[in-house]
Formats: sequence, C-alpha cells, structure tokens
Amino acid sequence: MNNFIFQNSTKVYFGKGCVKEYLTCLTKNAQTILLAYGGGSIKRTGVYDQVMAQLAGMQVWELGGVQPNPRLSLVREGIRLCHEHDIQLVLA
Repeated sequence: MNNFIFQNSTKVYFGKGCVKEYLTCLTKNAQTILLAYGGGSIKRTGVYDQVMAQLAGMQVWELGGVQPNPRLSLVREGIRLCHEHDIQLVLA
C-alpha cells in the first residue's frame, strides 16, 4: 500500500436556527439535491419542513426510509436518482 495522508475536517452546527445557516453554506453551488432521510422523525420534529423551506426554488428529489447500513437495492436507487436527475448535492 502507498503511504498517504487523510484529513477529514468537519464543521458541526448546533442550536436554534442552524438549519438555515447550515443549508445556506451547503447549497450555495447546488441546484439539484437528493434529500435522503430515515423513518419519520425528521417529519415529526419539524426539521423536514425547515429544510424544505430553505430548499425552496431548488429541484429536490427525496429518498426516504434510509436505515443504517442500507440494503444494496436502496443504495442503487439513490445512485439511479443521482444519475437520472444530475444531482449536485446529496443532503442526508
């Protein structure tokens, strides 16, 4: 194996109003977005509505029901959606 350096810097937003600030940074160069989410908690907590309000005016496709270690069929569905709709950003 060749030697290499891997750096994975992460910016984490916490607190009230972070959805707006976070999505503004993430989506500034994207117009086609795949929104991937799990069961129903994103909708029960109101986060889904906040996210969709921020993504207004952008083309958004959804891939719901994503679980940890998803089945290959769901991964392939996500890949298909990305290719079919020229997705520029996957927001999970």
